[in-house]
Amino acid sequence: MSERTELEELGEFGLIERLNPCQQVLNESTLLSIGDDAAAMSYGDKTVLVSTDALVEGVHFDMVYTPLKHLGYKACVANFSDIYAMNGRPTQILVSLAVSNRYSVEALEELYEGMRLACKKYGVDLVGGDTTSSSGGMFISITVLGEAEKDKVVRRNGAKVHDLVCVTGDLGAAYAGLLILQREKAAWLANPNMQPELKNFEYVVGRQLKPEAGKQIVEFFEQNSIMPTSMIDISDGLASEMLHICKQSDVGCELYIDRLPIDQRTSKVYEEFKILADTGALNGGEDYELLFTVSQSDYEKIKDHNNIHIIGHITDKSMGCNLVTPQNTTIALKAQGWNHYSKKEE
Repeated sequence: MSERTELEELGEFGLIERLNPCQQVLNESTLLSIGDDAAAMSYGDKTVLVSTDALVEGVHFDMVYTPLKHLGYKACVANFSDIYAMNGRPTQILVSLAVSNRYSVEALEELYEGMRLACKKYGVDLVGGDTTSSSGGMFISITVLGEAEKDKVVRRNGAKVHDLVCVTGDLGAAYAGLLILQREKAAWLANPNMQPELKNFEYVVGRQLKPEAGKQIVEFFEQNSIMPTSMIDISDGLASEMLHICKQSDVGCELYIDRLPIDQRTSKVYEEFKILADTGALNGGEDYELLFTVSQSDYEKIKDHNNIHIIGHITDKSMGCNLVTPQNTTIALKAQGWNHYSKKEE
C-alpha cells in the first residue's frame, strides 16, 4: 500500500510545488509558467499574461453578508490584480460558474452585474466562460488575460540587495472588515431579529467586500519610467508575499514595523478585537495592494507619491527575512496569513 500524505501536511503552496515540479517547457511561446502571479506567453510584439482563480462558497465567501453584486465585482478585481502585479494590463476574462438551484436567475443577474461594473471600470472585456449545476452552493472560476511589453514584465525573482521595499495603499483593512462581518453574523445567528451595526465600519467593510486593484500605480510606473525589480499583489498577507519575493529572488529583507501603512479606521477595529494592528497589517489577506521592490535610483521618483510607502529594503540572503521594531530590535518575519489545507501556520 502506497504512503498517504495528508493535504494539511503540505499546505497550499507545498501542494502547488508537489503537483507542479520543474518540468521542461515544450513550446517556445511559453515564457513563464507556474510561480508568479500570472503565466506569460509570447505572441507577436506583446507578452500575453494569463491567470486564473477559483472562489468557493463557504471557503472564500459567505452569502450571509456578501451581496452578490459585490461578489461579482470582487471576483473580477482579484484577478485583475494578478495582471497588474506583473506590470501588465488586464484585457479579457472568462467566467465559469457552478450553482445550485438555491439561486434564482435574478440572483445570478445581480452577480454578473457586479462583474460588468468591474470590467467597465478597468477596461476589460468579458468574452466567455461556462455554466453548470452544483450539488450545493456556488463555485466561481475566472480566467483573466492581459498584456505587457516584452521587456516590462515584472516577476517575483528580480529583487536585488539594497533595493527599496515598497507597498501601495494601506494594509490590514480587508481582514478588519472580515472580523466585523463575522461578528455581526454571529450576533444575527443568535438573534435573527437584530440589525447589523456597520455604521462606523464602512471603510473596512468596503475594503473586504469591494476591493480595488493597482491600475493607477502601474500607470504611474509607465508615466515615470519606473521598472520595479520584483512585484506581487497582497492577497495572502504582506508577510507571506514578502517571503515569496525573498525566496524566489534568493535574498533577505528588513521591514520596519513603524513604516507599515495602517489607516486609523483599521487600527480602531483591531483595538476593539484586541489584536495588534501591526499583526493585522502583516498577516491580513485580501488587501490587493501591490508589494514591490525598486532600485534606490528610483527613490526620487516615488518618495512623494501619496499612495506609495517605503517600508524596508532588501538584504543579503544570509541576513534572513526580518522585522525591525521601533526599539530597533529584530524579529524573524513569519507568514501567519491564510493558507489552504494547512493545519499549522507556516
